[in-house]
Amino acid sequence: MKTFRIQIDGQGVDVVADSETSVFTAMTRAGIAWPVSCRNGTCRTCIARLLQGQVRYEIPWPGLSSDEKEEGYCLPCVARPMTDIVIAQA
Repeated sequence: MKTFRIQIDGQGVDVVADSETSVFTAMTRAGIAWPVSCRNGTCRTCIARLLQGQVRYEIPWPGLSSDEKEEGYCLPCVARPMTDIVIAQA
């Protein structure tokens, strides 16, 4: 299984996650505190800006509007990395 690097903008921390692990889960395992509530992509508590890279979802975009998707927002609780990524808290 391929692994990818997750960077949080401005924190200087790298996290490694495979393509089947959510970005939020990988950050939690690395000890990074990130706001979250529902963990299923509906509450938007974890919303982040995807500054670089690509993620995929196993569910449709329930918590993001098409405009937010186009502007590069993501939901780390349900996002899986497809490449190395850089995110920032929204």
